[in-house]
Amino acid sequence: MRYYLRKLAFYLVALWAAVTLNFFIPRMMPGDPVDILMAKLQQRGGSVDPAARRAYELLLGTDSDEPLIRQYVSYLGNMVRGDFGISVSDFPTPVSTVIATSLPWTVALVGIATVLAVLVGVVLGVFVGWRRGTWLDALVPATTVLSAVPYFWLALILVAVLGSALGWFPLIGGYDVVLTPGWNAQFIGSALYHGVLPALTIVISSVGGWLLGTRNMMVSTMAEDFVLTAEAKGLRQRRIMVWYAARNAVLPSVAGFAISLGFIVAGSIVTEQVFAYPGIGSKLLQAVQNNDYALMQAIFLVITVAVLAANLVVDLLYGVIDPRTRTSG
Repeated sequence: MRYYLRKLAFYLVALWAAVTLNFFIPRMMPGDPVDILMAKLQQRGGSVDPAARRAYELLLGTDSDEPLIRQYVSYLGNMVRGDFGISVSDFPTPVSTVIATSLPWTVALVGIATVLAVLVGVVLGVFVGWRRGTWLDALVPATTVLSAVPYFWLALILVAVLGSALGWFPLIGGYDVVLTPGWNAQFIGSALYHGVLPALTIVISSVGGWLLGTRNMMVSTMAEDFVLTAEAKGLRQRRIMVWYAARNAVLPSVAGFAISLGFIVAGSIVTEQVFAYPGIGSKLLQAVQNNDYALMQAIFLVITVAVLAANLVVDLLYGVIDPRTRTSG
């Protein structure tokens, strides 16, 4: 029990540190979200008086007359209540609404793509490692090269070939704009159809790393005594591969998969930008361009919580799987 309490305390301190940095770093950046909002209003022909500017400062939580430490305390209180303020880039929409509408797109896209990449990479890695030294090993350099290709370059290639030249898939967007978003077969089908190219980009870029890692672990595991003992007993090759070698070789991949799930909410900013996908990555880029402190802080907070939660789950699972970590940690 002490092991689990120590881990929980560590991650709570890490969360507090991340939240604190999340508050101060955007305020160190040049520019002021109120100035940006005032400029937008003036471009639309509106007049801005000091009273209106003061009202917007209070609304956006950037009160220049309030000490920074009081802003920090107010930020912590609002965060606990789920009040992240008003978004400048989507004014006057609340930040919580912006995240609620964009987060499901990224979770669905990057989540499904990550699961597919892990499954394909691990299965291929098991077979390639089991048949080491054969022609299957030629797959490893090809997939690792694809993993080194930048996201945006691969996305542009897929758009040019599969989208523009062949016309198999739509070029941009998350769904057909003539449809009304909702839980119906037509909209879900359109969302899946528009998500093929972005998901394919993520899968192709990620599968090589999972394949290489699993292949190397398979080669290492097959040299262990328990695998050699199983072979000496005359067990079937398929049983040895699945229940002896692969079962132990995929453990690091399982841990890596759990950690990668934490980064799902971060999305793939570049991929979403190329395909104009309505995910949280594009909202983060939009927030940075507009000095939208409130939206930046909320998105960073969601990403931080997801990553820390995934790491905490992995640490706790390792404590269950391998009791030795509870005594050494």
